[in-house]
Amino acid sequence: MSSITPAMTPSSIGSDGPDGTTSPTAASRGKTVINTGVVAKIAGLALRDVPGIYALGGGAARALGAIREAISNTDHSQGISVEVGESQVAVDLSLVAEYPVPLQQVADDARTAVIAAIESLVGMEVTEVNVTINDVHLPADETDDTADTADTAEARVQ
Repeated sequence: MSSITPAMTPSSIGSDGPDGTTSPTAASRGKTVINTGVVAKIAGLALRDVPGIYALGGGAARALGAIREAISNTDHSQGISVEVGESQVAVDLSLVAEYPVPLQQVADDARTAVIAAIESLVGMEVTEVNVTINDVHLPADETDDTADTADTAEARVQ
């Protein structure tokens, strides 16, 4: 990930009034800290609506996710790593794409969705979204392979 440049410190935020005093701003009333887990969850929720994404995370993360789903505890930040600075965020995504969706399109759509969600909901600038496609999910065949094999064997042998 690239380095994230820190924003102005709370002590430097504000505008000088006509008498030279600093007018009150949101920063002078307190500090807001947004946990990295919150940002990752927002990114994960944004990815739910992106066409062509089958799952988030690599093999081990998906296996753990299947166990979580079995006990009705979904991890919306699975496969998502974030680095949060003062005013900027960098995101790494790991996902499985559906076949035959164009992979570059899936990556671009995922990137766009994550940037829009974080910038609008969190209010921080997204410096980069790195997308790693770990696998391609092949849809299950509509027919039962074992039934086809049995029918073929009966036709060959009388």
